[in-house]
Amino acid sequence: MPSNRVWLIRRIAWRLQALAEGDLSERARRRAAELACDADLRLLPPRGAAQGATNPLGGPSPRRVDPRLPCPGSVLTRRYKGSTLQVQVLERGFAFDGQVFASLSAIAKAITGAHGNGFLFSA
Repeated sequence: MPSNRVWLIRRIAWRLQALAEGDLSERARRRAAELACDADLRLLPPRGAAQGATNPLGGPSPRRVDPRLPCPGSVLTRRYKGSTLQVQVLERGFAFDGQVFASLSAIAKAITGAHGNGFLFSA
């Protein structure tokens, strides 16, 4: 049995409906084919996607810093549920509550228990 039960149920329902009511019209099939042909497909992987990418000088490529982040050493302060939270920006990661996290989203999850956008949470 497929691992995605919801997909399987929808697929069965679609098939039952297609058998009872009729499948897609030829016009709908042509339009879907047109849309598929017009889709922009990426022919090359994004820059830096290759593991171990190096710069032309032979060393490891410099890590790009997100322009939304303040410089290392800065402290982000946010009030959440009546308490003040402080996160220190490090060279590689963020320090919060005696732990180092790789991202602001990981800190937001540790605080709230739910996945969320760390940049929005820290704003």
